[in-house]
Amino acid sequence: MHLAGPAEFLGGAGLKVLAPLIAQGVRLRMAIGLTEPLLEELRAGRHDLVVATRRPSGRTLHAELLADEEFVLVAAPAWAERLKGQELATALDGLPLIAYAEDLPIARRYWRHVFDRRLHAQAAITIPDLRGVLTAVTAGSGWSVLPSYLCRTEIASGALQLLHQPEDPPINTAYLVQRPGTPTNPHLILVREHLLAAGKTWRIGPAAP
Repeated sequence: MHLAGPAEFLGGAGLKVLAPLIAQGVRLRMAIGLTEPLLEELRAGRHDLVVATRRPSGRTLHAELLADEEFVLVAAPAWAERLKGQELATALDGLPLIAYAEDLPIARRYWRHVFDRRLHAQAAITIPDLRGVLTAVTAGSGWSVLPSYLCRTEIASGALQLLHQPEDPPINTAYLVQRPGTPTNPHLILVREHLLAAGKTWRIGPAAP
């Protein structure tokens, strides 16, 4: 059974859900990458299921809603203390930003959605793996915007603090995508059912601070 998707999701939430299936004989092969190339590889038959960050267009693939993930603005406690009493969106412009990419796609989206303004900042560190971003922020390197499922444990323990809790946080919808038709691989069916069942409980939001 070949499953593909974002490294952060498959290496965390995905494995936690699917690990018990190994005892039932499931043999799982995972691939990581960005949604667009993974969907092309799915069409070509290289994968059985893809966790996608957007719904594919057209009718060549079948997509089902998996879960909505919230994005949260976080920093280590020392930075949170330093920011107390300041106008947050302005104050953060001058502090180290840890980002997934140079163009700051996640942070810019958060700024547009929550603060209704452009983000004027340059990353102090870029790491093309959100798990690395989490490590750097937890270590006190600066602030970031992360998917909340990735940092729930750190928020709950106090290792990270939520800098802002908007009533309407930005979300990203994940889809479980496969080729059309009834699958004949029983392992594919098991993996799909377990992921979809878990997704119903997810609305992946932050733990209470």
